Amino acid sequence: MSGQRVDVKVVMLGKEYVGKTSLVERYVHDRFLVGPYQNTIGAAFVAKVMSVGDRTVTLGIWDTAGSERYEAMSRIYYRGAKAAIVCYDLTDSSSFERAKFWVKELRSLEEGCQIYLCGTKSDLLDEDRRRRRVDFHDVQDYADNIKAQLFETSSKTGQSVDKLFQKVAEDYVSVAAFQVMTEDQGVDLSQKASPYFYSCCHH
Repeated sequence: MSGQRVDVKVVMLGKEYVGKTSLVERYVHDRFLVGPYQNTIGAAFVAKVMSVGDRTVTLGIWDTAGSERYEAMSRIYYRGAKAAIVCYDLTDSSSFERAKFWVKELRSLEEGCQIYLCGTKSDLLDEDRRRRRVDFHDVQDYADNIKAQLFETSSKTGQSVDKLFQKVAEDYVSVAAFQVMTEDQGVDLSQKASPYFYSCCHH
């Protein structure tokens, strides 16, 4: 991992061409690059410092390769991740099925990782609603079932991109505050707390 200290390790997962790299570009550099992207090989790392109230939080974002041939390599990068943004293309139903695969992987290997489902390319639906291939309500039901949060985004227009990453940081801060509070009070939550509360804060 990069030598830069980060508060939250965030991993981007999803099928190739769903727009993971575009999402990171829009959030970190506030730009949308037109033209074909070169496929990510392994993973690319970038850090972003942001504010949540009076706190400064550094997100360490790993943009992983979407190709199935890099699947085993992706597992290396999401090890120890505290948040996972699992992406799918709103115009490609197979990409949502692939997103479910990654959720299953995370649930079995990284129980303490908070999951955020991210539908991409919403601008294409603004142009033509008939292009939608993944029903919002179906995904919302799925998100509720796995206790994930759902965002529909556009890297081209910037729709909900900042909101998504801001939520990741806010969740980290609220959980960290909860942990400090319980430590100060000497409360033993070992029998009733989610693993997320114990693994989210230091990496």
